Amino acid sequence: MIYTTLLNIAIFQGIVLGVVILKSSLFNSKSNKYLAYLLFALSMVLLNYVFEIEGAFKSYPLLCFLDYIEWIFLLPVFIFLFIINRIDDTVKNRQKAYLYYIPFVYSSTFTIIYRLNDILGIYKITGSGIFIINILRLIQLLFAFIIILFPPFYSYFMIRHLKDPQEKKWVITLLTTLYLLLSTWLITYMTGFFFGIDISSTMSGLALSATFIMHWTAYIGIYRYKLAKNKEAVYNFLNQDSAIPYPNLQIVENSAPQEYKETITADNLYFQKLELLCKNDHIYTDSTLNREKVAEKLGISAGYVSQIVNTITGDNFANYINQYRVEAVKEMISDPEYENYTLLTMGLESGFTSKTTFYKAFKKVTGQTPNEYKNTSK
Repeated sequence: MIYTTLLNIAIFQGIVLGVVILKSSLFNSKSNKYLAYLLFALSMVLLNYVFEIEGAFKSYPLLCFLDYIEWIFLLPVFIFLFIINRIDDTVKNRQKAYLYYIPFVYSSTFTIIYRLNDILGIYKITGSGIFIINILRLIQLLFAFIIILFPPFYSYFMIRHLKDPQEKKWVITLLTTLYLLLSTWLITYMTGFFFGIDISSTMSGLALSATFIMHWTAYIGIYRYKLAKNKEAVYNFLNQDSAIPYPNLQIVENSAPQEYKETITADNLYFQKLELLCKNDHIYTDSTLNREKVAEKLGISAGYVSQIVNTITGDNFANYINQYRVEAVKEMISDPEYENYTLLTMGLESGFTSKTTFYKAFKKVTGQTPNEYKNTSK
């Protein structure tokens, strides 16, 4: 009873925490969404285990389809995507993320089709069919080894691109904990599969260990490391206080994103600091600049950076930064010091990453191509 209660608490916490991360503007970033998906998938793994303990699959056979979906294959995928979405775009864009879902799709499809007969009894497997199924099962086991072992291991090489030492530390701990959990599960499963050994006690220990990830992510990831990078706002969001008693914070009142939006004005301290970073420090000349980097400089979440820019300027973050880059190019065009520079060189110097991006942004801001603008400005 106590054991299943602990599992149920972890399941509930994982679902609630995942919803908070997805719905709150404080945590709104692509990387954090994958962390939410990780918590959802882990909750489903634990939920299926609770159903098995309580005999729910026997009482309600259709629930077996939840168990047939290989949720555990999503855990290494989501932790990997969480990590690579916290690093520079130049590294992130080289990853073909969709490939990591293949083992999950294959294994879930195979298991559901194979087990369909157990519930509905719609077909009978012959001798040749059993041979094919054994081949497909071996492929499934191969996928299990690949997806359980490779993405977490590869993630260690991706972590080096994280700039914040504190962030590195807690991400490494999260990754290592999950890696050990998945590796132990794989070894235990293979032992039971090939040698017919009772693995129920080991699986029970692993399920209980998985609850640690839920609690630890909630404490370290939010309260201590502060995924939102705004401890006071997070505390009040989770506790539904009527107002945040910190005069320098612009996020106030309840949890609804619309209410956050209504409190953001042009005198927002974070936006003023962002304007100074652009005007005085020329951060836009960094071609790898993204929301995460700006959020780190401002000490807030990437989602809140977007919300500030969207609300005050009426445009998205990329266009906001590109406007500064276009203005820099316009100044170069009118400055004799840059007379020998090509237009493309000016664009690259201002932070654009390619000719296409440069010309498109310039035309959007000025209504002219760089060449047209240069000719009319003479």
